[in-house]
Amino acid sequence: MVESTLETVFRMESARIIATVTRIVRDVGIAEELAQDALVSALEQWPRSGVPGNPGAWLTAAAKHRAVDLVRRRETYAGKLAEVGRTLDLGEAAYDPEPSGPGDIDDDVLRLVFTTCHPVLSADARAALTLRLVGGLRTDEIARAFLVSEATVAARITRAKRTLAKAGVEFEVPYGEERTARLGSVLEVVYLIFNEGYAATAGDDLLRPGPCEDALRLARGLAALMPGESEVHGLCALLELQASRTPARTGPDGRPVLLADQNRSRWNRLLVRRGYAALARAGDGRAYGPYALQAAIAACHARAASYEETDWATIAALYGRLGALAPSPVVELNRAVAVSMTEGPAAALALVDALADEPSLARYHLLPSVRGDLLVRLGRTEEARAEFARAAALTRNESERELLLGRARKPGGA
Repeated sequence: MVESTLETVFRMESARIIATVTRIVRDVGIAEELAQDALVSALEQWPRSGVPGNPGAWLTAAAKHRAVDLVRRRETYAGKLAEVGRTLDLGEAAYDPEPSGPGDIDDDVLRLVFTTCHPVLSADARAALTLRLVGGLRTDEIARAFLVSEATVAARITRAKRTLAKAGVEFEVPYGEERTARLGSVLEVVYLIFNEGYAATAGDDLLRPGPCEDALRLARGLAALMPGESEVHGLCALLELQASRTPARTGPDGRPVLLADQNRSRWNRLLVRRGYAALARAGDGRAYGPYALQAAIAACHARAASYEETDWATIAALYGRLGALAPSPVVELNRAVAVSMTEGPAAALALVDALADEPSLARYHLLPSVRGDLLVRLGRTEEARAEFARAAALTRNESERELLLGRARKPGGA
């Protein structure tokens, strides 16, 4: 019981702990190690003493103690220790950040995101490291997000930490052109954090609210920080609109509910309105970037009273624009779904079959799942059964696996 509680708390609080400790030691790799040390300490102490009233604050305080001890042991950090001593409260109280000036990022987690998205790292390394430290994702979850192997992700994270340390990258607020240069990576990471919460890679539950809430908070913070950036508002709109569906995405038993079967009266209309407003701030639709285009697609779903009344032609056209702007086999797979609703399942199946040899989709369970749907609509139920079974074998999420196995047993849903 204690271990389960600790795992949940650490998953929720690790980004804040690492961000706070990074402020002290100025090294994200060391900060992560100290956060892990605090976790080990909790594993040793909590079974004897019980879970503290504020477990997140306990872990933060433990990590901060270790950070200060480390700083004290390093003569070269004497100046920094004096600075830390003026602001550090070693109790369980919340950490009080430095005063922020106009344009500052006054959230430690946002600071951490911008730090781990430093240009000294490759784009892939930035995203992998930030998902690890900020999103709290495991290596396998990050691998799924990028459709690469776990070994590849582990190597990227290790190299990224070393590169940041070697370059002496500071835990600092970027300004002007430097901030803009990092923005693309930051938006990508926030998007991937949300996706991991929206459709969990592994475990028993389809949804993990924590990462979704963290990503929404980060996106809203970025929108306030950079009000002139269209794609920031586009991402914010996308996350608001996607999050609005959360109450309807699982049934009373926790099982996934497909979009076609969702009770749209359960969609959160406040988040829908927030999404519309953010999309309006993204500017002229003719100049939308990738995130704004995805938000526009989500807005089409939100405006439809039912699945059948959805403007699928507009969605297919928007996916076409998205594919031209940011080519991706996943985008093409999603476009095929929209095409199936406008031109029929046979036309869509041809698009899906063209993706069969795409290496990045070799273990992507949604490819056979979509193909199974199309085969059902074409009356090819035995082939559909095999596709759903293959999709079930590929997913590591138990809720999705049960849904797919059920569809393999009864491809037509009867």
